[in-house]
Amino acid sequence: MKFWRTPLDSEKIHIRRGIVTIIEERCKGCEFCIEYCPRNVLKMSSAFNVKGYHFPFTEAAERCVNCHFCEALCPEFAIFVTEPPEEA
Repeated sequence: MKFWRTPLDSEKIHIRRGIVTIIEERCKGCEFCIEYCPRNVLKMSSAFNVKGYHFPFTEAAERCVNCHFCEALCPEFAIFVTEPPEEA
């Protein structure tokens, strides 16, 4: 997402990044996570899971802003987001 202006305190703002984990066996391919991701982190794979459904994969993990939309919308609880450990 490109902004047309930057905040004056942009150096002080820390955007929390997330690590997306997908439990492929639970996914039923509804694509809610892909549709509602504000940063277009997820894409649908061409592979099948054990149930015979396509499942999502993280195409651009570095764009995840840890919003948890995918996690909240998943009817099968097949996806969750965690915060990476703090670096010293």
